[in-house]
Amino acid sequence: MASAGPWTSVSMPYVSGHRGDAWGVEAAEHGGTGTQKLLSVDEVVASATVADMLGLAAGEAVVVRRRLMLFNDHPVELVDSYYPANIARGTRLAEHRKIPGGAVALLADLGHPPRRVREDVSARLATPDERAALALDDPSCVLVLARALVTESDLPVEASVMTMVAEGRRLRYELTP
Repeated sequence: MASAGPWTSVSMPYVSGHRGDAWGVEAAEHGGTGTQKLLSVDEVVASATVADMLGLAAGEAVVVRRRLMLFNDHPVELVDSYYPANIARGTRLAEHRKIPGGAVALLADLGHPPRRVREDVSARLATPDERAALALDDPSCVLVLARALVTESDLPVEASVMTMVAEGRRLRYELTP
């Protein structure tokens, strides 16, 4: 990722429900332009991992929105965001087009404002498909951030799996006791 110094990412702008382009703002703070390409929107059967993140039974349907995040037109992150089908069906979450204001703001509009965030971070070697999509050398490492957004009533409403270019990137967490 081309920026001046290490790239430090924080989650709050993405999960606060603020209407706007959090990625565009973050990229601008690093002296560039952040865009995204919507790759697909499909209703699928949840994998075991996604079902667990969303508190669903095995085999339940989810809507997945797959995106490629770009910094100065260079791929830096793959993002797959999953929503329980009973929440997403018939909404913009299930449509193959950009969501004005973002998915988190739309979830709030639908009566599911996230109040809690669970994140797991890991690092591993990139798969061949990830190396191709992110224009990485072989071998290359990626950071994987798995995030679940949960409402005040403990209903998980979004599970996102972000596969990021690891070089020059770090994640920062600030917690309030």
